[in-house]
Amino acid sequence: MLARARTRTLLFLHTSKGKALFSTHIVPDKPILVRDFIHSALYHPSHGYFSQRPASVGVLHKTINFNNLQGRKAYMKYLDNIYKQNDIAWFTPVELFKPWYAHGIAESIMRTANLSVPLKIYEIGGGSGTCAKGILDYIMLNAPTRVYNNMTYIFSSDFNHMCNCRSVEISPSLAEIQRQTVGEVRTHLSKFRVECRDAADRSGWGDVDQQPCWVIMLEVLDNLPHDLIYSENQVSPWMEVWVGKKHDRETHSELFKPLQDSLITRCVEIMDWEKDHSNQSGSVSMARSIWSKVFPKPRRCWLPTGCLRLLEVLHGVLPKMSLIASDFSYLPDVRIPGERAPLVSTKKNGSSLDYGSYLDAKGDADIFFPTDFWLLERIDHYCSGQLKMHKDNSSKQGKKRRTITLDTSSFMEEFGLPTKTRTKDGYNPLLDDFKNTKFYLSVPTHNIK
Repeated sequence: MLARARTRTLLFLHTSKGKALFSTHIVPDKPILVRDFIHSALYHPSHGYFSQRPASVGVLHKTINFNNLQGRKAYMKYLDNIYKQNDIAWFTPVELFKPWYAHGIAESIMRTANLSVPLKIYEIGGGSGTCAKGILDYIMLNAPTRVYNNMTYIFSSDFNHMCNCRSVEISPSLAEIQRQTVGEVRTHLSKFRVECRDAADRSGWGDVDQQPCWVIMLEVLDNLPHDLIYSENQVSPWMEVWVGKKHDRETHSELFKPLQDSLITRCVEIMDWEKDHSNQSGSVSMARSIWSKVFPKPRRCWLPTGCLRLLEVLHGVLPKMSLIASDFSYLPDVRIPGERAPLVSTKKNGSSLDYGSYLDAKGDADIFFPTDFWLLERIDHYCSGQLKMHKDNSSKQGKKRRTITLDTSSFMEEFGLPTKTRTKDGYNPLLDDFKNTKFYLSVPTHNIK
């Protein structure tokens, strides 16, 4: 079974009693890039989707005892009751499967980290703090005492900073929930801090930190702003898509401009890297040109420019970071056209409704994207300096990295305790219901200075 995020939460959604406000203030008088439209639709302090739903992410008050449930039917019924009791939009996987989900992440860190230096962990988009507490618990119980005593955990509702468990978080309300969750074990508090800022903003990080650290991003990439590019046919050049108000000022329309934004341009170069380095014959290019004239087909492509911007900042300020990211590799039932297109979903009269256009989302709908993990790896290598574009003639040597992408089931079977999330009849929702989610692990090698 495929998991549907956010308003479809994993398996299903509880009906929200609140009614979202519909805003026409998402777009200013002048046209804006699609990424700015999406950022405003999701995060605008007055009209954004998440700003209007401070309690959209649920916190379970007790761990689910999966071993006592008979099977999938019993699990679904249990979940239904939880949603009705809490009246929230969704529970994240780390919340549903606590503490085992976080324990699997902690084990993967312990197996690969250099424990001879103080452990520093940044969590970005940390939610309720459940992941931070689970990791701190696991390290306290399973690592040498000195590792736990000297670690730092930085929590950022946008991005995390050091392995004094610190969290970088945009939302002040979430920040307080995080402190309360982690503070259930008093010794954790001296190792944990919350930073209320945007992790993609370089100015908030301070000086470059040359020490090894870990960065954790769970369900962060899917809500990062994306850009949209358009081409009239298979061989026409890409154009940027902008969003502007129509004359009635109540509806929006798309505008197309030649590529000029530097972030979009870099993302296109990364995406087309292999094509630029291939020896494509002239006859193939001519055949493509003829085909596009006979059977023209417009193209749309969504670019993870928010991810590129974030990783550029992270690699710049944390050059020796290791990265763990988990997200959706595929989303079912997407109606919006384009490669890597998002799912735009809202609630109408208690039922989920998917929009056919991202322009319909004006603060009343969630917008979340699938992650192209192949492209994520390319962006990661580019930001570390390992992957060089054909126009880059610099002699600077980048940092080499070892990367791997694993299905969630493979990751948890390797690092977690899947027996803890198995029901009596053998059904395991963590392994069976997340077929469209993956983990991405990226660590620096040490043979390049």
